[in-house]
Amino acid sequence: MKPMGMINVAALFLLLGMAAPALAGQEKPGEKAKPAQQQQAKPERQQQAQAPKQQQQHQQQAQAPKQQQQRQQQAQAPKQQQQQRQQQARAPKQQQQQARSTKQAHVQQVKGQPHEQAQGQWAHNGQKDSRGHEYTESRFGRDHHARFEENGGRFYEGRREYSYGGYWFYAGAYPAWFYQQQVYFIMGADGLWYAVAYDNPSLMFQVNIG
Repeated sequence: MKPMGMINVAALFLLLGMAAPALAGQEKPGEKAKPAQQQQAKPERQQQAQAPKQQQQHQQQAQAPKQQQQRQQQAQAPKQQQQQRQQQARAPKQQQQQARSTKQAHVQQVKGQPHEQAQGQWAHNGQKDSRGHEYTESRFGRDHHARFEENGGRFYEGRREYSYGGYWFYAGAYPAWFYQQQVYFIMGADGLWYAVAYDNPSLMFQVNIG
């Protein structure tokens, strides 16, 4: 009986020795799942951690042109203000220069050309008024200016008349400048007669012929 008992015990140990590696080689389901879940969780966490950084980068890239444009505008603002100040400072001078140029041109026009030619509003040689009085350049116009006295001429039918070009001229009232400078008489294109200041042709008034 002892040899058989020893054999059985040896067989039992042999079976246990063979079963242990087999059991050790078997993997538990939970043990495999954990590493897989951990591996899947890592990329998700990495993506979640990287998402704010990517958003921040996109925002910075989107804001970069605006910031650059703002910097350029801020840099240009002082130059624009300086240019505006310079233009404002130049404006009065330019206006004065234009006014002087206009005045000089007007003076040159008056001195360089007869008033009747500059204005183009006077009668031509040989034209007659409504009463048949003929305008001739040999007796009327700028080349035949004269000075008149306040008490000169003649007092006829309650009015002061002055002789000029072979006719007697009169007006209801005479301006002060009429007695202060050289004056000439001329017929307008409308057939009416006018007294004109020789040195300042802009001064004129209508007169009647007797």
